[in-house]
Amino acid sequence: MSSTFFGVNGVLVLFSLWLCTKIFLYLWRGSRTVTTKLGGPPSTSRILGLSREIIESRDMSTTYEEWAACYGPVYQVPLMFGRKKVVLTDPKALVHFYNSERAVYTKTDNDRLFIGRIFGRGVLWAEGDMHKRQRKALTPAFSNAAIRRLTAVFFDSAYKLKSFWDATLDSTSDGSAIIEVQEWMNRVALDSIGIAGFSHDFRYLEGQESPVTAAFEAMSVLPTGLSTKVVFALSFYFPFLLSVPTPRMRLFWELRRSLNVIAERLLANTRREKEGGVAEEFTDKSVIGLLLKAELADELYMTQEEVVAQNVLLLAGAQILSVDMKQLQAISLTWALIELAKYPEIQNKLRKDLARFGGTDPTWDQLVSVNELPYLDATVHEVLRLHPPVPETVRIAGCDDVIPLGTPVVTPSGETISSIAIAQGTTVFSPIRCINRSEALWGPDAKVFKPERWFEDLSLPAKDLQGHRHILSFHDGPRICLGKAFALAEFKAVLSVLIRNFVFEFPDGPDTTIETHVAIVPRPKVFGQDGAKVPLRVRRVD
Repeated sequence: MSSTFFGVNGVLVLFSLWLCTKIFLYLWRGSRTVTTKLGGPPSTSRILGLSREIIESRDMSTTYEEWAACYGPVYQVPLMFGRKKVVLTDPKALVHFYNSERAVYTKTDNDRLFIGRIFGRGVLWAEGDMHKRQRKALTPAFSNAAIRRLTAVFFDSAYKLKSFWDATLDSTSDGSAIIEVQEWMNRVALDSIGIAGFSHDFRYLEGQESPVTAAFEAMSVLPTGLSTKVVFALSFYFPFLLSVPTPRMRLFWELRRSLNVIAERLLANTRREKEGGVAEEFTDKSVIGLLLKAELADELYMTQEEVVAQNVLLLAGAQILSVDMKQLQAISLTWALIELAKYPEIQNKLRKDLARFGGTDPTWDQLVSVNELPYLDATVHEVLRLHPPVPETVRIAGCDDVIPLGTPVVTPSGETISSIAIAQGTTVFSPIRCINRSEALWGPDAKVFKPERWFEDLSLPAKDLQGHRHILSFHDGPRICLGKAFALAEFKAVLSVLIRNFVFEFPDGPDTTIETHVAIVPRPKVFGQDGAKVPLRVRRVD
C-alpha cells in the first residue's frame, strides 16, 4: 500500500486536494484572527507536512519532548494539506486549554462523526450543554457509594484469575510456570468491567467465546498496517472514508452491535424491575444499571439512545480508546507487572506494604486512601504517569482564544511573547505521554520507574499541572475522567491480589527489552515475541 499510496498518482491526487484546501482556507479566513506564528520542526513534504512521520512512528512522545527543548514549550507542527497543530507542553497553557474544553476547545466534527458512528451519541460524543447534562446523569453511577458496592466484583475477578494460575502452578514440578500475562490481564479486565459495568458475565477467564471477546482478541493482535493508518488519518479530512470496511472499522462495527444488544437487554430488565415494583435493594447496581434508571428520571433525563450509547464505558474500561472512562485496566496492569518484574526490589516493597492484610483484602476505603496503602498508591500512580492509557488530546478551537504561557517563547520573527492567539478552527494538541515523562517538568529521572517520587513534596514544574496528582492520564478540566475513582479502585484491587500471592520475573532477567506492539490498541510486548505477548515466570510467594 505504501508504494502505491505515496507513488506518483497518489502524490498528484494529494497535491490537488492540498491546493484546493489552501485556496478554501485562504478565502474563508479573510480578515479573521490569525493564530500566532510559532517555531517548530520543518515540514518534510509540502503536501503531507510531517503527517507521514507521525503516522509511521511507534512512539512520538520523545520526539515531542525534543521539539519542545528545541523550539520552546509551545510550538507548531505541519500536517497534511497545509494544516498545522499547536502543541502545548507549557503547564500554564495546558491548564487553560483543559479548563476551556467544552466552552472553547471541542472535538472536531470528523472526530464526533467517527465517535457517533462507532460508539453512539454518548458522553464521549457530546459537547456543550448536552455533555454537561449527560455527565450530570452519569455522576451517581460513579459516586463513592456506588463504587464501594462494586469493589467486591473486582476482588472476585482477581481471585478467579488466581485460581486458574494456581492450577497451572500445581501441575509443574518446581511450582513455577511461564505465563503470558497480557492475555490474562485482558480477560480479568473484560470480566470485571462486564459484571461491574454491565451486570453481564462474559466468562472470558473461563475461555468462553462471544462476539465481544472475539473483537477484543482481534484488537489485541491485529497489526495496524500503513494502509489502515493512512485511511484512518485521512478520514479526519474526508469523513466518507469512515465507511471503508477496513479490518479496524469492521471490528468497531461488530463490537458496537454486540454491546448494544447487551445494553438494550439490560434496559428491558430495568424497565421490568420498575414496573414490577422490585425493592431498591434488589435492583441492578451495575454502572449501566444505574444509568438506565436515568432514562425515566425527570431531572437527569437521558434518552434510550444516549443510555445505550454509554457502551463506550465498557469499551474504555476494557481497553479501547476513550478518555471518558478508565481505559486502563488491561494494559496498565500489564505495564505494572512489567515494571515490577524489572525492579524486584520495588516488587518486594509493594508486597511488604500489602503483607499486613494477610489472608484478607483491603476495604474500599483502604484502597482509595493514600495513607493506608502508601506504596500501592505510589506504584499505581507511577505506572499511570509513565504509561498513560490515552497518550494525547486533540481538540479544535470553536472560537478565537488567547492562551497564556508560563514560560515566554520566541517567535520566528524574534519577538518574545507570553501568550498566543488561537484562531477559530486551529488544531490544539496536548501530548500527554510526553508531558507525563518530560524531564523539563519531572526532573532528570522522569523516565525512570520510581514510586518513591510520590512520597516527596513536588517542587518541580509539574506541580503547576492541575490534572489528578499532577499527571494528565485521566485528562483534566470539565472532561476529566468521570470513572477515575472506579478505575483506581479496580486497578489497586487486582494488583494487590496478584502481588500478595505471586512473584513475577522475566525468564531472561530484568534487563529484558520491552517494545510497543503496533496494533489497533498499542500494547507492550517483549522484544522478539510474535505479537503483543509478555511472558513472565510466575511462582507463589514463599
